[in-house]
Amino acid sequence: MLILGIDTSGKNASVAVCSENEMLAQYFVKTQKTHSQVILPLCEKMLSDLEISVNDIDRFAVAAGPGSYTGLRIGVSAIKALAFGLDKKCNGISTLEAIAYNFKGNCGVVCSVMKARLDIVYCAVFRVNRDSVERLTEDKMLKVSELYEELCGYDEDIIFAGDTAKDFISTYQNKNFVLAPAHLRMQLATGICMSAAEKEGCDPEEIDALYMQITKAEKDLIEKN
Repeated sequence: MLILGIDTSGKNASVAVCSENEMLAQYFVKTQKTHSQVILPLCEKMLSDLEISVNDIDRFAVAAGPGSYTGLRIGVSAIKALAFGLDKKCNGISTLEAIAYNFKGNCGVVCSVMKARLDIVYCAVFRVNRDSVERLTEDKMLKVSELYEELCGYDEDIIFAGDTAKDFISTYQNKNFVLAPAHLRMQLATGICMSAAEKEGCDPEEIDALYMQITKAEKDLIEKN
């Protein structure tokens, strides 16, 4: 089974094609362009380099959130369109869970942490093993100080990954806190593919962006009222 995954949850864009046991390709770019300008051309280039077509893809997967409102909408819309058009199954994957899959094959605790706003982060904690990724907490939004207090309850090393992991480690230095290496730290499409490979595929209409906080339009309406 070939899975094409994309991640547009943050400032970076990432696309990958994986089988159940192997990464065949992954492109990652830090870009100032919008994801709508970048993500599909990246997919086209990747498929061309693999000498396969989009019709050879068995399932599509996408980072469904948390993350950037605009980025998530672009990614989810693109994957749903591909799945609808080709009559294929797809998966919407937790961005935080996909980050933890970067470390599958190791053993230990991973805290996935992404910037939400001001001193608020999206976060979740996982235990990774050689053959599995076990969720220890649900995806949630916390103040960085609250997350620190929660993590102090773990009496073992914790690997931090995600787009604000470096900032968190710099603020809260602890002998048990370990910053993930740069090549595994960010949101990556391979994590999306690996997580999807362990799930049943669903119909495109079943997936949607999971924002975890109200959108700007909703905020403006509340302020107006």
